[in-house]
Amino acid sequence: MTSAYQWMAVDFGGSEVLRLVGVDVPAPGEAQVMIEVRACGMNPADAKHIAPAQDRSLLPLTVGYEVSGIVSAVGADVSGLAAGNEIVAPAVGGYTTALTLPAEEVYAKPSTLTFAEAANLLLVGTTAADMLYASRAAEGETVLLHGGAGAVGVSALQQARVLGVRVIATASKANFGFVERFGGVPVEYGPGLLDRVRAAAPRGVAAALDTAGSQEAGDVSTALVKDRSRVVTIVDAPRARAEGYVFVGASNPASGRYRASVRPRILELAASGSLVVPIAATFGFDEAPAAFVMLTSPHPPGKIALVILWLTTASRRLSS
Repeated sequence: MTSAYQWMAVDFGGSEVLRLVGVDVPAPGEAQVMIEVRACGMNPADAKHIAPAQDRSLLPLTVGYEVSGIVSAVGADVSGLAAGNEIVAPAVGGYTTALTLPAEEVYAKPSTLTFAEAANLLLVGTTAADMLYASRAAEGETVLLHGGAGAVGVSALQQARVLGVRVIATASKANFGFVERFGGVPVEYGPGLLDRVRAAAPRGVAAALDTAGSQEAGDVSTALVKDRSRVVTIVDAPRARAEGYVFVGASNPASGRYRASVRPRILELAASGSLVVPIAATFGFDEAPAAFVMLTSPHPPGKIALVILWLTTASRRLSS
C-alpha cells in the first residue's frame, strides 16, 4: 500500500467542488503495475463528469481520464514493463499522484513528448481517430472539420494529413494560423459559413466531422454531405439520431472498442513526430481548481495539464 493524493469532487459543479484528499493505493497484484504520476491530462469530459443535475448517490467522484508517469512497481506476470519505465495510460480518476492499473492498459511514453504532452495524447488522439474512421475519410478526399483549433480538431488535422486527406477547418480568425500550422485550410465560422466552405472546396466535401455541436455545424454538414453515414459528431447525439448521421463516443460500444485498438497507432504517430500535442498551460498539481477554471473557460488553443514535480506545503493540508 502506498499513500497518495487525489482530487475528488464532493458535489456537482465546477472548480469549487474539488477537494484534495489522501488515499491509499494498493500494491500491484497479478498483471498490474503501480504508477508514480508525473502529469495529469485535462479534458472537457472532466467537467461534464461532475456537471450539476446528476444523481447525488454517485458522490464523491474521482476526476480525470489519463496520466503519464513512471512505473514504480510491477506485479506478478507482467512483461514488457519494469520499474523506472516512462509510461502513458488512460486512467479513470487521473487527478492523482499515484495509482495502480492493469498492465495491458499501460504504454511506453513516446520520447518525443514531455510528460504534460503525453498525459494529453490518448483521449483526444483516439477520439479524432474514431471520427476519421467512422467517416471513412480516404486519401485524396476533402473533409470538413468543425472546431479545427480545438484539442480533438488539432489531432484530427494531423492524423488526416498522415492519411493524405485535405481538411477544411472552421475556426475564429484569431486561430487561423494555429489551424494552418497543423495542415488545415481555415474558414471562419458564423453566418455565411456554407458559402465559404463551398469556395474553399469547389469540388465538394466527402465527409464532415463535428467537434463543435452547434446548430450551424449540423446544418452546414448535412447541406454539404448527402451521405449521412459520412457525417460524424462527438457532441450532438440527439440530432445525429434524428437526422440519420453518426454519433461516436463513450455511449457507443463500437467507439470504445475501436479507440482501445487504435492506441498503439496513436503512440506510433507521436513517436515519429507526426502527431504533436500543443500545450496551452501547465499547472502544479495543487493548483487543480485554477486549472479547472481555465479548462471550463475560453482559453488559447492547446491542452492543459497538471504537472507533479513535488508536493508543496499547501498540498499537504488536505481538504476536508
